[in-house]
Amino acid sequence: MKKHRDGSLSQKAPFKNESYHTVPWLLAQRQRKHPRDIAVHIQSSIGGNWKPLTITEFLEQVRLTARGLIGLGLGHGERIGILAATSYEWALLDAAALHIGVVPVPIYETSSAKQIAWMVADAQITHIFTDTRAHAELVDSVTPPAIPPATVMTEDWRAALNAAALEVPEEDLDARIAAVTADSLATIIYTSGTTGDPKGVELTHGNFARTVLGTWHYEPEILNNPQASLLLFLPMAHVMGRICAYFGLATRISVGFVGNLKNLMSDLETFKPTLLLVVPRVLEKVYNAAEAKAGAGLRRRIFRWAADIAVQNGTRRRRSPIFAVKRALARKLVFNKLREAMGGRIRFAISAGAPLGTRLGRFYRGIGLTVVEGYGLTETTGPANATRAANPVLGTVGWPLPGMRIKLADDGEVLVKGHSVFRGYHNNPEATAAAFADGWFHTGDLGTLDKRGNLTITGRKKHLIVTAGGKNVAPAVLEDKLSSHPLISNVVVLGDGEPFISALITLDAQMLPSWLSSHGLPKMSPAEAMNSEAVNASLQRAIDRTNAQVSRAESIRKFVIVPGDFSEANGLLTPSLKVRREVVLERYRDVVDGIYGANHSESTKKSEAKERRRAARKERRAQRRLERLRRRG
Repeated sequence: MKKHRDGSLSQKAPFKNESYHTVPWLLAQRQRKHPRDIAVHIQSSIGGNWKPLTITEFLEQVRLTARGLIGLGLGHGERIGILAATSYEWALLDAAALHIGVVPVPIYETSSAKQIAWMVADAQITHIFTDTRAHAELVDSVTPPAIPPATVMTEDWRAALNAAALEVPEEDLDARIAAVTADSLATIIYTSGTTGDPKGVELTHGNFARTVLGTWHYEPEILNNPQASLLLFLPMAHVMGRICAYFGLATRISVGFVGNLKNLMSDLETFKPTLLLVVPRVLEKVYNAAEAKAGAGLRRRIFRWAADIAVQNGTRRRRSPIFAVKRALARKLVFNKLREAMGGRIRFAISAGAPLGTRLGRFYRGIGLTVVEGYGLTETTGPANATRAANPVLGTVGWPLPGMRIKLADDGEVLVKGHSVFRGYHNNPEATAAAFADGWFHTGDLGTLDKRGNLTITGRKKHLIVTAGGKNVAPAVLEDKLSSHPLISNVVVLGDGEPFISALITLDAQMLPSWLSSHGLPKMSPAEAMNSEAVNASLQRAIDRTNAQVSRAESIRKFVIVPGDFSEANGLLTPSLKVRREVVLERYRDVVDGIYGANHSESTKKSEAKERRRAARKERRAQRRLERLRRRG
């Protein structure tokens, strides 16, 4: 890694940026070098068996589908929407579109009618493909009349597409592939912003291809093994799901797709992945569920003893022969069972979206599962930084990937340059200009760098709390530590302009019964648990442990368990499961007033009123833009 005069850090890419760096080129390179590599596994039915496809067989299907899309009249640069769960069909349609210069626009399954209408108008989508009739009916209810009815990807549709492909010569397809360059627009991904309308992030073929190449060079232990396999179950509408699909298709590993999480455990058992893409909450839930399954009494003590052994083992220090005996026993009693629950072959997990606690990282490494933590945004085509699988520095997101450069602004904001950075926001030059300064993309995230250049993300700049005493508090630091508690589903730390820090907590209704049982408590509903002395005492102990790691001014003085939970359906979470803080604070205004009393800070009220006015102005501007786009269309 190189340190520059301006304090920035970078890693040189092991390749030059070439105009032919495209997604089709990536896949063709794999076929040319390793034509018999297994690239994809197709599930026969939900919960069914898996059929492997080589990269050669996959590309045959891609070419046939691409010819079919040409036969339907899709031209270079045309935009199509994909509203579907993660699946092989999603990946196939995506790859086929990219081969002919068509631009897929992912639509979250949870998108509202208003959001879909916005994306269709803003991106000028001409066709939308869905996986279910229900999704198609939603699309048809909101799209302008100029858009054809949504296409459901059924067997009949596949047959019609194949028939259309027969009318398109291979030479026409090759000409379309040749017209795609690194600078060609590959996709428009709409960010699930916590405020206002989503912004369309324009990513090019070069962004995707070079991100894959740089990550492949940086993580050979994960991506350069033809025996390795990734089970992908996170949404492909999210950039991390998309780039990890390309890792599976373009490097040496293979990938299987799962869209129905109800059968995830059985799918893990039949697929037996070596690699998973997860958010930290998944790893926390796996741990908490295992602890809850151990129950009470002796079994619970055995689990906690084994967990401590795993954490010690995860430090990678030299251990005594006695420790080796303890580790072998813990492996037999606990470690192997956990690994078997994840298929038995699991070696790595890519964790993104939020920090993973150091203790949990050591625990998983101690049982034989190395967690690689990545950092990035939609605007950086997914990963800009990552820890190395060979020797991850826990509690950090490691170094910039090859071809990337990072530095911290004076206020601690993370700034990024490099081949993964997007080219701009679609139809929004004002937002694009605001996101860049002197060629650096301003991520909006705050971070710190250690002496070796490892980056730690401490929170979002816009979420920074300034107390009445002038203390800056990053709420994410506190929230991330608390979120590992088995009873906590969501937590929001607040206190901007107030004399002290407080927290709103929602209970995890799924974990509550097993937690009560393991603690010898009677059954109770989440509403009843809100007033349980044992529940509140357990949460207070978790807060006390968190407070011990920060200054007094940053410590949480009060907390309140609020009824219900945050979800996309009630508008408190984004499609990528980020908390909409402003909406939460407004929804629980009475609770917040109760925490801070009648002397609720005037500065807070003023800032909230200012925020509401700003949001209203933003909404009016968005509506005017939408009307202009509709008139233009």
